Amino acid sequence: MAVDDFLHSSQHPLLHTNGAHAHNTNNNNKNIIFVSLAKWVLRVTMWVIFLAWVIFLFLFPTDFGTGLYDDWVDATSGTLFGETGSALLLYSGPIIIIAFLAVPYLLLSGEDQLQVKEKKTPRFRLWTFPVLVDGPLGVVSAAELIGIILFIVFVIWAVYSYTVVNFEMLPSYGDDLTLEEKRVFMLQMSAYSFGLIGLTCLAFLFLPVARGSILLRLIDIPFEHAIRYHVWVGNLTMFLLTLHGLCYMIVWAIRGIIPSEIIEWKSDGGANFAGVICYVFGLLIWVTTLPPVRKRYFELFYYTHHLYVLFIIFFALHVGDTYFSKAAGGIFLFMLDRFLRFWQSQKNVNVISTTCYPCGTVKLVLSKPGNLQYNALSFIFLRMREISWLQWHPFSVSSSPTDGKYHLSVLIKAVGDWTEKLRGKVSEESKIELPFQPHSEILASVEGPYGHESPYHLMYEKLILVAGGSGISPFLAILSDILCRTKQKKLSVPRHVLLVWAVKRSNELSLFPITDMKSICPSFSNQLNIEIQTYVTRESEPSLEENLVHEATSSSAFSISKGGGISILVGTGNKLWAGSYVIISTVGFVITLGLLNICYLNPFSISYWWYRGILLLACMVISVCIFGGLTVGLWHLWGKRTSARGEGDEDGEKFNMRQHIEGVTDKDLSLGTFAHSYFVRYGCRPDFKEIFESISDRWGHADVGVIVCGPPTLQSSVAKECRSQSLKRRSSHPIFHFNSHSFDL
Repeated sequence: MAVDDFLHSSQHPLLHTNGAHAHNTNNNNKNIIFVSLAKWVLRVTMWVIFLAWVIFLFLFPTDFGTGLYDDWVDATSGTLFGETGSALLLYSGPIIIIAFLAVPYLLLSGEDQLQVKEKKTPRFRLWTFPVLVDGPLGVVSAAELIGIILFIVFVIWAVYSYTVVNFEMLPSYGDDLTLEEKRVFMLQMSAYSFGLIGLTCLAFLFLPVARGSILLRLIDIPFEHAIRYHVWVGNLTMFLLTLHGLCYMIVWAIRGIIPSEIIEWKSDGGANFAGVICYVFGLLIWVTTLPPVRKRYFELFYYTHHLYVLFIIFFALHVGDTYFSKAAGGIFLFMLDRFLRFWQSQKNVNVISTTCYPCGTVKLVLSKPGNLQYNALSFIFLRMREISWLQWHPFSVSSSPTDGKYHLSVLIKAVGDWTEKLRGKVSEESKIELPFQPHSEILASVEGPYGHESPYHLMYEKLILVAGGSGISPFLAILSDILCRTKQKKLSVPRHVLLVWAVKRSNELSLFPITDMKSICPSFSNQLNIEIQTYVTRESEPSLEENLVHEATSSSAFSISKGGGISILVGTGNKLWAGSYVIISTVGFVITLGLLNICYLNPFSISYWWYRGILLLACMVISVCIFGGLTVGLWHLWGKRTSARGEGDEDGEKFNMRQHIEGVTDKDLSLGTFAHSYFVRYGCRPDFKEIFESISDRWGHADVGVIVCGPPTLQSSVAKECRSQSLKRRSSHPIFHFNSHSFDL
């Protein structure tokens, strides 16, 4: 009887389990289909909106486009928001709507798409195929070149269209105009046209510098890459605004009215004096961004760039609310990001430990909460108040999310005043007799981490990592991430990795120690192939002290009683909260602007351009501070609750110092454990042609990801070889996909 009961009880659960498994499988398949369909609908909708917006921008300079705009304004003239609302909807609306749609799209997307890697035929990709490798723009991919061409075509097309329209307007000013009067008129209208074109470019200017922008997350372009687009658009915008002002100055000089026109402050048109002040601020920013000035006087460049606040204020005073609406979308998203960064930077972050290397590099280990997520190719902005209250510097994260739940680390090379002061302070704290004992507290302010929305280094089955000097920092994170994922037996992991590292002196080798520890986990050799090639370019032979490099490093632990971990208030953090922050703030802006029109502008018939312009800007600021501030507060409370729920209490981050530092040290030493081949060559540089040809023969037909972190010359050399090898390759050879991880301000 007992046997029968046992058989009866042991069979039915199996049947139920199998049935439940089949049911769950069907549900999972349905969910996958639904998610894929929803993402496809959202993607198509966003593309349609974006293309319609671009087409409108191209049509607007023509008579047809102007007619459509006028008809739209007439149709909406009796509404609550009037012409300002019409301009906002046509020019800034598409950007904001795409940002709204990006929220559910990002929520439906996730790293789960990397868990199953489909076997795909190697192919060229526009974003990773370098077209231009030498020149003032640096390495330019095919996709970036298409964007540059579109901007150039738009400017040429707009100038041509406005010129045609201006010629057609000449007869309306009378047939008795002299030739000189016609020329002056055309010059004046050209000045106005340059201003309109510059205004359109200004709509794009602030989008790339919103570091945690939902739009950058949508297209998976981190701030480190997007900053170059800001530079390009900024140069074009200031060039057009210079032509705008210069043409007006020539017209006023011909008419002999320069003094009166410069100080004029119109109420029914552009306030000239505000425009002059706006241009002066823009010119100061522009001049200090030129490479010779920026590199030699970085602090001047950094502090001058904060004049953008005054530039925006006087720009709103100059053009009024309707024209300001055309650039308001990008400015509003930037304000949201800047407000969020301000609150994140207010928190004091504990520096858990430091390490000084003989090459002048400092390693900082920073505390972070367990619910703050980041990718292996992330970076942070760091401020040390004891050195400077105003300076922020970007650094690549040298740790991966798998290194530890409560910390991340950065490598900082001493190459300037700020970094030299930091190394000096860390060196002073390191001079103690008892290692790993807490010293006096060191606090930092952190913005970030920022980076790619998805870990793109996992897209490739085979990787080439090329580093120059301290550019090894992000690759430490990549290798650590790959090792951990391989140990966890995840599918989407590169199986072949080649690391090429060029350094000037052998003392830099301490940044990446190699030890013979294959016996720890011999099974890795069948799953992962890592090759390491190191080149010491300015030494012809190994130094006598090379074996003592590791002993020359010094580590220190610090007290963490006052500060805390990095704040979770970052635009690249929780998708739901980041999206809610954008949506609620935008809704708040619409409410604020509506109340302004109902209670003040419409009842009192306020028509002054400059006044309405500054009121529109004030509505944007108020909505960000009040509605965005409320969302940020709730986000912060949610972060504290989830952190406490996950760790027992908020002090769960403050774990044993000795265990932490020794754990990190062991982790670093084990990064070189699984290298199948490792060599160091002295007195020579990497021969990338030889390296890539060897890889082509050995790795066969595949997509090979190439990631470079180093100076521009290194990037150009690698990009040139990627392009050359991919174009002349045989069918059995790989396609090399160029990716840059270098950050240059």
